Amino acid sequence: MQGLDKTRKEMTDKIDSILKSYTKIDDELFDDLEEILVTADVGINTTMELTDRLKNRVKKEKIKEPEDIKELLKDEIKKMMTQSGEENQLKLEPSPAVVLVVGVNGVGKTTTIGKLSYNLKKEGKKVIIAAGDTFRAAAIEQLEEWGNRAGVDIISHNEGADPAAVIFDGIQAAKARKGDVLICDTAGRLHNKKNLMNELNKIFRVVEKEYPEAQKEVLLVLDATTGQNAISQAKVFKEVCDITGVALTKLDGTAKGGVVIALQSELGLPVKLVGVGEGIEDLQPFNVDDFIEAIFN
Repeated sequence: MQGLDKTRKEMTDKIDSILKSYTKIDDELFDDLEEILVTADVGINTTMELTDRLKNRVKKEKIKEPEDIKELLKDEIKKMMTQSGEENQLKLEPSPAVVLVVGVNGVGKTTTIGKLSYNLKKEGKKVIIAAGDTFRAAAIEQLEEWGNRAGVDIISHNEGADPAAVIFDGIQAAKARKGDVLICDTAGRLHNKKNLMNELNKIFRVVEKEYPEAQKEVLLVLDATTGQNAISQAKVFKEVCDITGVALTKLDGTAKGGVVIALQSELGLPVKLVGVGEGIEDLQPFNVDDFIEAIFN
């Protein structure tokens, strides 16, 4: 998994140098480890639980060498990330499928939709985009541009139109054109939770009523560079709707890649896609094993 160099430098290189500097395992060593994990945005709760688990294993397995802690840490992070049992893959089979994309403005929603459309089209799927973020003219234009680049159909109304109406038309188009995946953009205005809730609920009702047979993914887009702020956004959206997965953008641009661990272990939200660059090819499926290998090796 590419794009994790900054996180590896921030986290693993520091862990390595700490473990080398200690001759025995003691509380000070664990304090230092905690500090590194918190700085990499693993999150306080996850960090505390990780440290407790490490201490227990050190005691139980009678581990004496500080250097041996690294393998234990890898193992425990993996356990914590997979314990919710949620799949890290997008569930798009059997078609048709609907992917509702939510998230605040500026996190890379439009770009994620464009790249995802491109990837799915390359896999041979017929993709249709519904431009449901009707509050920003720029969002509609950007999506049209991405639709052209990816070679997929796009359904849009004018700026200010009812988002649910756009999604309705998207569903009719997906049915008529035998689409495999309908990707719907939504408006990301967080300052009023009640408005956001009403708007999304209206869209969900349209999907339930008009497309009950479709597989449903509700994909929350978060910007990895915002670290703990991304966790706060995730909590709000989790209250408002049933998130099935996260697309984490700009992972290559941050040393705060630990946010992936917090999302999965603290919030039980599976990371399904990660953005690791600007190019159309730079949205990758997320895999826990690859992530841990990329951070630690």
